[in-house]
Order: sequence, then C-alpha cells, then structure tokens
Amino acid sequence: MAKEGLKRRCCGMDVHKNSVSVCILPAQGQKEEWKRRNFPTFTRDLKQLRNWLKKCGVTEIAMESTGQYWRPLWNLLEGEFEKLLLVNPQHIKGLDGRKTDRRDAQWIAELLEDKRLKGSWVPPREIRELRDLTRQRVHTQEDLTRVRNRIEQVCQSGNIKVSSVASDLFGKSGRCMLKALVEGKRDAGWMADYACGTLRNKKHELEAALEGTFTAEQRWLLGRELQQMEWLEQQVAAMEQETEQRVIPFSEPLRRLMTIPGVDRITAWTILAEVGPDAGAFEDARHLASWAGLCPGNRESGGKRMSGRTRKANCYVKRALCQAAWAASHTKNTYLSAFYRRLCVRKGAPKAVMALAHHLITIVYHVLARQEEYAELGGDYYDRRNKTKVVNRLVKRLAVLGYEVTLNPSRPLEFEEAVPADPPWMSSPALDGSAPTIASSKPKRGRPCKCAERGIICIHGRLPEAKSLINQPPTRVEFS
Repeated sequence: MAKEGLKRRCCGMDVHKNSVSVCILPAQGQKEEWKRRNFPTFTRDLKQLRNWLKKCGVTEIAMESTGQYWRPLWNLLEGEFEKLLLVNPQHIKGLDGRKTDRRDAQWIAELLEDKRLKGSWVPPREIRELRDLTRQRVHTQEDLTRVRNRIEQVCQSGNIKVSSVASDLFGKSGRCMLKALVEGKRDAGWMADYACGTLRNKKHELEAALEGTFTAEQRWLLGRELQQMEWLEQQVAAMEQETEQRVIPFSEPLRRLMTIPGVDRITAWTILAEVGPDAGAFEDARHLASWAGLCPGNRESGGKRMSGRTRKANCYVKRALCQAAWAASHTKNTYLSAFYRRLCVRKGAPKAVMALAHHLITIVYHVLARQEEYAELGGDYYDRRNKTKVVNRLVKRLAVLGYEVTLNPSRPLEFEEAVPADPPWMSSPALDGSAPTIASSKPKRGRPCKCAERGIICIHGRLPEAKSLINQPPTRVEFS
C-alpha cells in the first residue's frame, strides 16, 4: 500500500546493456498521458533517472532480470522507493511480432499496476556480496581443474605415467617431480627419489613412469601450466580467506548447517549465500526445493504426464547439495546414508543422490527457519519405525528359500527402546514421489488378501497378528 497522501503510481523498466526504457503510468484516479523516456546506463544517467522517477511521484517499480545489467540500476534504486520488484523475463514475455523496448516497458508497468507480478528474491547487499565471492570461487576452481587436466594431457603426450603409479599427481611428491621435469636436468632415478611417505615403496615403478620422451616445447608448456595452477590456487586461498571474514556475523547459522551429515564449511558458505541466514524468503521447504531445482518438474499436457526431469534453477545450490548428498551417502550409521542405500536399490545411484539432495534441502530449510541443530535419527530408524514390514519381508525371503521360521521375543517388552517422533523435515515427500516417513498401518483400499485361506504369513498388514507385531520387541529366528 502507498503511504498516506501519496497515490499509487507504477513504473515499468526494460533494462539492456546500453539503455533503459522507462514507462510511467498515470497515478490512480488521474487522467494524464503516459510518460516514456530512454536513458543511457552510465552512472550519471542512472542518477538522473532516479531523480526523474522521484519527481514524477513513482511509488512502485518493476524491471526484468536481464543478465547482470539490472544490478547497477537496482543498487541505485534500492531503498529509494516504496516497492521495487525484480521479475523473471520468462514470466512476462511479450508476444512475438509485437515486441519492442517501449512495449515491453509498458507491458511490465501494466502488469505491475494489476498486481499480476511476482518478484524474485533479491537478498540484502551483504548477502549479495557474499554470493559473488562464493560463485567466483566456484568459477576459479573450475579453471583450476581445467589447468590440471591440461597438465595431465601434456604428461601423457610425453609418456610420463606418474598418474598411473601415484594416486595424486598434484601432491607433494608429484609437484616436485613435475618441476624437475621442467628443469630437465635430472634423470628418472633422481626424480623418483622425490617420493614421500608410502609412495617410496613404488620407487622402481616411478622410475619407469618418469622415463618419458619430453621435448623442450613440452617442458615449456608444462612450466607455463604449473605457474598458472599455482596462481589459481593462490586466488582460491585468497577468496576463502575473504569469505571467512565476511561470514563472521553468520557464525551461528553456519554452525547449525555443519551439524548436517555431508555439509562441510564450504558447502555451508554456499547455502548461506544463496538461501540466506534464515530462509525467510521461502514459504516452506517445498518452495525452497523448487527454487533450487531439486524437485521433479511439472510437465503435463492433455492430461498426460510428461518427463519429470528437474529444472536448471539455481545451479550453485543444486551443485553444492548434490555434492553434500554424495558425501552424506558415505557416512556411517546415519539416517541419510540408510535412505540413500534403500533408494539406490530401486532407483539407481544418480536418482538416489538427487532424492537425497532433495532430502537435504528440506533439512536445511528447517535448520535455518527453526534455528535448531540437526538431530541424527540413526541408520536403523527406518527399520525401527517399520518393524512389521521389515520382519514380514525377511520372513518371506526365508520362506522362499525353504525354511520354516518361528519368531520369539529376545527381551521383555518393557525393555523395548522407544522410537523417537518424526522430525519436521520428514513431512516433505522424496524426489521419487514416495514419502520418506513410514507408511501408515491403515489397510489400503482394494480387494482383501487371501493369506489366511492359503495358510501363509500375511504381508498386507490387515491380519491382527501382523498388526500386533508393530510394538513387538526384537525377534530371534529359529530354524527347524
């Protein structure tokens, strides 16, 4: 709502690299011509644009998020007007054949006046600066990986097979050998003596791997690549040091994020820079998962469900959460690793990693929004909550193998360990559409089973004997 005594007046902007097209609609209840102007994108011109908007009495502004061209204009207009919206161009795309800069600005202003625009989330300036650092670190790390791959290619072209013997070509031993190759003043036996630690046990293999056919041109190329690699490593270290200084005010959210299995400090930096310290810009965990591209896509036409591939969305959050999911899948005796293994059997490793990343983004939302640490449930949480299903499945497998099974309690019921209640982050469905929480024991609708007539153990959860196993203590299997 506009301030008291100030009528609502909307403005639409079509932002480009060298120009900004502006269209101002008449104020509410007034009849006057629309105001249109074009401004260059130099700083002095953008300041004149800001003063002109204030003089016209503009209260609300909407602009497209075109590349990085919107950012200088946003920085100058932020905090100066009552409402400032950044809109996804895909949501306000004009019709082909009737598309000009003036029409686009007018179309944006009309949609803003009708309250049909939903602005994108633009974090505060300090979070935006932190986001620039974390994203630049990702790009620099990608450049570093490319340089290391080129070094490996140069070594292979000169028949230097150090990577076939050492697990890390760029460790302490490998770097010394590569520098010695650039100098070209030592034989293979001398360079193999640079091996450290357990790599010295492979000294004879290293000597054979270092007997290459390096030319002067290849030595020169290797020297240049090594210099670039060292420079990029210094840049990554400098960015990490600067990031450490900027995240000091957010030490508490970082600490809570790092309680999640698979989330290290660098991943926590990325989540903090992309999502914010409290995830307050998102209504719930499902909106955050959709924004990050970690949920199935909606593609339906004519009542037919198309491919459910995930959207591109925020590639930085998606990359960080998938890496964290892969790390969490290798942890021991955790609920997340058990969730991955249980899904990997049915869906395969790639889909299981994506489903676990969806699980992690849900946990991240609740950790930030509720300001609580992650509570580990244990690797056997699913079995304890699904005791009936697990027991029946195992008994059925033994029966197929030709065994007759008798179930006897191994300890009294009063010593049964209580199963904790489901945490809030387990209320969201998994990536494959199945809920990560335990299914209800309520019978499903359909034809009744005939397990009792056939004289076999019921696996449908409808018989009283099966329902009574829900609170049964751990069992012992006897074979006859």
